[in-house]
Amino acid sequence: MDIHASGSRPTRRAPAEYFTGTVLQDPIITAAAPARLVCNRVSFEPGARTAWHTHPLGQTLIVTSGLGWVQRDGGPVEEIRPGDVVWFAPNEKHWHGATPASAMTHIAVQERLDGKAVDWMEHVSDAQYRK
Repeated sequence: MDIHASGSRPTRRAPAEYFTGTVLQDPIITAAAPARLVCNRVSFEPGARTAWHTHPLGQTLIVTSGLGWVQRDGGPVEEIRPGDVVWFAPNEKHWHGATPASAMTHIAVQERLDGKAVDWMEHVSDAQYRK
């Protein structure tokens, strides 16, 4: 058993290579093998968002506060609110983030396949974001 005391692991700024705007990540768990679980609390300032990406084993988002948007490739931009749970299927290209006027925080849960939990792609353009 491992217990990580609240505040014992530092908040980190998400890398600009994969995110637009200010995004903060708080680690919840990265389980040791043979487990594959990776889980973070991710906080997006207004207008902030991920780049397009996929997850080899899918991803679950649990919205905890604010107002956000999600989009899968080829689909409409959809609004998400606290209490909403979003499932992206394995290898489904998507992005998620805050709306232009509201911050949003979610818990992101995914598993690693052969040590990899995400495949990053191109940034979401301002035109794509504002659709």
